[in-house]
Amino acid sequence: MKFGIAGNNEKPEIVSVLEKLVRRFRADQSEYVVHEGLLKHLRASNLPKTLRSVPTISERKLAGSCDMLISLGGDGTILRLARVVGIAQTPILGINLGKLGFLAEVSLENLDECLDDIKKGLYRVENRLMLEASGKNIKRKLFALNDVVLNLSSSSRMVSVETIVDGSYLSTFTGDGIILATPTGSTGYSLSSNGPIVTPTSDSIIINPICPHTLTVRPVVVSGDSEITLRVNTAASNVHVTADGQPEQFLKAPAEIVVKRAPFVTKLVKRNSTDYYEVLRKKLQWGRDVRVQ
Repeated sequence: MKFGIAGNNEKPEIVSVLEKLVRRFRADQSEYVVHEGLLKHLRASNLPKTLRSVPTISERKLAGSCDMLISLGGDGTILRLARVVGIAQTPILGINLGKLGFLAEVSLENLDECLDDIKKGLYRVENRLMLEASGKNIKRKLFALNDVVLNLSSSSRMVSVETIVDGSYLSTFTGDGIILATPTGSTGYSLSSNGPIVTPTSDSIIINPICPHTLTVRPVVVSGDSEITLRVNTAASNVHVTADGQPEQFLKAPAEIVVKRAPFVTKLVKRNSTDYYEVLRKKLQWGRDVRVQ
């Protein structure tokens, strides 16, 4: 198996973790390649000798150059890399250098043990649904592992979003905007907006209005095969559309975007010992009785 290594070069421990991986791969004669963008940034500091002659590759060729991509960083790093390698369907192993690490759930303490399991074939790959957003004035399609969000770019005023599911009118939501989340993204922005937690391998899409101006509105969970059309006829400022909070588009009203299942999934590498509900309880303290200390 050939490994690719990419990550967030703003993490202070990135050099030591990268050096540890390179030493290990050289010791057990595993093939590996490092994203050149990571090393270019790191070379500005004093690199250890171990990292001065590693094989590198461009981001464009990264997906096709390895059998498994190791993501060094937090959940945001995985969200970014999911778009880089998604079409090639390269599995991603997330090593958590961030805070919560809900997607990048392998800790530094468990890194060697995890790599041992992978070498023995003791792991599984989960397919995670991704979303595709397109529209007449969207220059390039947007892809998201967590969510597609529509709101206003520079106004605190409310926006009315006409929402259509598979050609049938659902409702016009008036509020701060709307979140269309995948099951993976159900524990992200959608959850903070009172959305439901959906198990990550479920085949569904969450429609979750942001701060709706009525008490009767609740999130709706629809089939993962649904095509959702969002229309904004008038707005106080440009309509802002983002995918995983990173790629973004600004549209003038009237605006329409169509969101549906992407033609590819994100493949996440999971240890056989990983239990989603345990992660849920541990990372989010879900179900914890705050009365019990």
